[in-house]
Amino acid sequence: MALPTLQKHEATLDDLYQHTEKAELLHGTVVPLMPTGRAPNYAAFEIAVSLRQHIRSAGLPGVAVTDNAGFVVNLPHRRSFSPDAAYYEGPNSGMKFYDGAPRFAVEVRSENDYGVIAEHELEQKRHDYLAAGTEVIWDVDLLGVEVIVRKYTQTSGATTPETTFTRGQNAEAEPAVPGWTMPVDDLFEP
Repeated sequence: MALPTLQKHEATLDDLYQHTEKAELLHGTVVPLMPTGRAPNYAAFEIAVSLRQHIRSAGLPGVAVTDNAGFVVNLPHRRSFSPDAAYYEGPNSGMKFYDGAPRFAVEVRSENDYGVIAEHELEQKRHDYLAAGTEVIWDVDLLGVEVIVRKYTQTSGATTPETTFTRGQNAEAEPAVPGWTMPVDDLFEP
C-alpha cells in the first residue's frame, strides 16, 4: 500500500501579509530577511531622506520609500521585493504593499551579504528587479576597501554595473530619479 504524499503549501501574498518580520515571497516561500545593523540602516535612511527632499523640491510624482516596505510583482518565481530604500511612482495602495516594482531600488549590503553565495543571490535579485521593471538599482557596499555604490540599469543589465561611485563623488539614479544626486560620503555617520 502506497503512503499518501504530502503536498507542500505554496505561500501566497496573504501568507506574506501575516509574516511578522521583513520578508519576500520567492519560489512560493516566505523568505525572512535579516534585520540590518547600524551602518546599513543609517545609509538606507539617508538615501530615503535625500530622495524625499529631492522629490518634493523637484515636484516629482513619486514617493520615497524606506526600509521594510513590500512591493508586489508578478514574476514566475518572485511575488515581492523589500528593498532598503526606493523611489516609487504608481497607484496608492493604502495599507497594502506597493503595487508593482519601484522605479529605483536600493540594496545596502549587511555583513552577511558577502561571499560567493551572497554575490549570486544579489545578482539574481538584480535580474528580478530589472525583469519587474525597475529602471535603476544601487548595490551599496559599505565594507569594501573603498565604499562603492554600484549602479545597474536596464541598459547595463544585472551583472556588470553601468557605473560606480565612491567617496568624494555624487551618486545618481538617472533616468529613474531625474536630477537627483547624493554625496556618497553622506552614507556614513558624521
